[in-house]
Amino acid sequence: MILGGTLRELGYRITLLDCLDRCHPAVLDNRVRPRSRPDGTGHFNKEIIPKPPLLKHIPRHYGRYGLPIETVRQILMSGRPPDVIALTSGMTYWYPGVSDMTALCRSCFPGVPIVLGGLYATLCTDHARNRSGADYVMPGPVSQAGLNLFSELTGFRPDKSDTEATDPAYDLYPRLRSAAIRTMVGCPFRCPFCASHLLSGPFQTFNAESVLHQFRYLAGRRGVNDIAFYDDALLLNRKNHLIPILHLIIRERFDCRLHTPNGLHPRWIDQNLARLFARAGFKTLRLSYESSSPDRQKAMGQKVTDADLIRAAGHLKKAGFTSRETGAYVLMGLPGQLLEEVIDSLLFVLGLQIRVSLASFSPIPGTESWQEAVAHGLIDQDADPLLTNNTILPMVPEPHVRERLTRLGTLAAQANQMLIRGESPLTDSDWRTSIHKLRD
Repeated sequence: MILGGTLRELGYRITLLDCLDRCHPAVLDNRVRPRSRPDGTGHFNKEIIPKPPLLKHIPRHYGRYGLPIETVRQILMSGRPPDVIALTSGMTYWYPGVSDMTALCRSCFPGVPIVLGGLYATLCTDHARNRSGADYVMPGPVSQAGLNLFSELTGFRPDKSDTEATDPAYDLYPRLRSAAIRTMVGCPFRCPFCASHLLSGPFQTFNAESVLHQFRYLAGRRGVNDIAFYDDALLLNRKNHLIPILHLIIRERFDCRLHTPNGLHPRWIDQNLARLFARAGFKTLRLSYESSSPDRQKAMGQKVTDADLIRAAGHLKKAGFTSRETGAYVLMGLPGQLLEEVIDSLLFVLGLQIRVSLASFSPIPGTESWQEAVAHGLIDQDADPLLTNNTILPMVPEPHVRERLTRLGTLAAQANQMLIRGESPLTDSDWRTSIHKLRD
């Protein structure tokens, strides 16, 4: 979206096809529409397809999500042939979908150059160059070199060469119920499992007025109901960054719900900030916790302690946030991590009467955790990206342990539902019995 906005500012004509747009006319015209949650998120159209040979041993279906391929073909063929096709890519282990889309675009527009960017293109650049089928792979964020490539491929010479961050081109969506914004790019921290510093380039923050400009367009002009902050360190320097933004949002009285799906640092949540969250209209607050193990907390730079989480949960509860709205992330499936550690972390979070979000660890190429996994022989340096899918818990080689972690995920979901109903899973005998069986 940033690339589209930047190219358009330079004078290019841009069109967009988002195959995961749940409000796309091709989806809305379908009699069987994916169900939506109150916040605008929900399921995608899914087509079960044959598993890649590497995943034959996984006892789960393998699916393609989003618009059906033939629908995509019809949409592509109904438009004006482009001069360049720019594809993005998500998780590294979704690369087969990237290859399929490249082939589809190639069949619809023979000879038109295809440029691939995004997460997969950045983290697995060589693999993308060898396997995606794209003519050009453009890793990293929008850069002058990338913009020069579009100029070379089209023969168009823009009057200016400004590559500074611009607003995402959300106006290209005919219907928009939810949107994501960023108030900063990158992250100054170096968590061993995170690839933010590899994806976003140097850390920089946007001023409060530029963020307000996005809110005025999304919540004001477009009537977007739900806006999610996608910053990796939203609370960093909060007094000079986030708090001024929240005051502007409160002043404008936008009629929308706000969400933080990325984890917030509990240490920086005080009573004043919790009240501002409530006044601004936040409905989803996720806290970065990861683990109750003191050794694990130390290995992750001591960015959060049990005391930090206790204080943050207390401030949010006092500000009026409920168990439905507040939760904390707990990591599972880390290299060498015992099931006991995950269970203890889960019980600690639930004891604070906030929801627990179990996050399955996935080794990301280029990160410290990736190198650690390679060094311990848990994964090959040149492993197929399919094998990093966190759904298959790649760092847990024992099938019986994977099965117990999957069962733990089910119990976590049950516990969250109890909290939402005002019940405590820790006093439910059946639930506690199930947890103790996993310990055994």
